[in-house]
Amino acid sequence: MIEPSVLKSKLENFIGSTSDVEGAVLVSPDGLTITSVLPNALDDERTSAMSAAMLSLGDCIAKDLARGDIERVLVEGLTGYGIVVGCGEDMVLLVLANKNGKQGILFLAINSLVKEISPLLV
Repeated sequence: MIEPSVLKSKLENFIGSTSDVEGAVLVSPDGLTITSVLPNALDDERTSAMSAAMLSLGDCIAKDLARGDIERVLVEGLTGYGIVVGCGEDMVLLVLANKNGKQGILFLAINSLVKEISPLLV
């Protein structure tokens, strides 16, 4: 059984220990929030729905363009990044980071978080 409070704690620790990360949300494939630690200005439900849609669209693009299995979807804006990754078979993780973050370090930290929380999602 998935324990949202344990997952939220993992997200809070990730945000607190990874510089330039501003928020994270764990989402079901149909766009429902499992747990989130987001800035107050963001709506959990809307953010979750967009995250699931981003990963689904990225997956379609990767397959149609013969790029193989998708690793992540990166949206780069003027002030930061939205990075969506699959987390286990039935979850999506969105991480929000500001523009100061180094992408390589950020991707390594996200991969570590995914490895840490994926076993908790069964």
